Amino acid sequence: MNNVEHSLDMAANIKGAFAVAIVDYDSGMTLGSRGGSPEFDLDVAAPGNSDVVKTKLDIMQKLGLRETIEDILITLDSQYHLIRLIRGSHDENLFFYLVLNRAQANLAMARRDLRVIEQQFSMGVPQARQAEGQGYYPAPQR
Repeated sequence: MNNVEHSLDMAANIKGAFAVAIVDYDSGMTLGSRGGSPEFDLDVAAPGNSDVVKTKLDIMQKLGLRETIEDILITLDSQYHLIRLIRGSHDENLFFYLVLNRAQANLAMARRDLRVIEQQFSMGVPQARQAEGQGYYPAPQR
């Protein structure tokens, strides 16, 4: 299983995860995804958030901010939309797009889990699972 598929499986198992994708924000191309529904078209939502990332990076540049974006959170009535830039991919501009069911998710834990998944993705070393008790395991193949 390649690194994209493994990372998507791990992110799909974050408590409350409804949908997840890895997206190239320059092109808007989705490298892979899990979840969604007929009412929530992940193929539209994921690349659409490329504009959010590009706009924020543009504003930061105009303001002269020499910081990096850790993540971007969009809070809706029933969902959290979490955008996490993937660091370490020098020639690629990728981000995780994670949609969480607000009633089921623990936002702090989801951010932490996605950070760990992003770090593993950046290293390019998929692991079968994390240390016991951390709670994410590869999703069963569909």
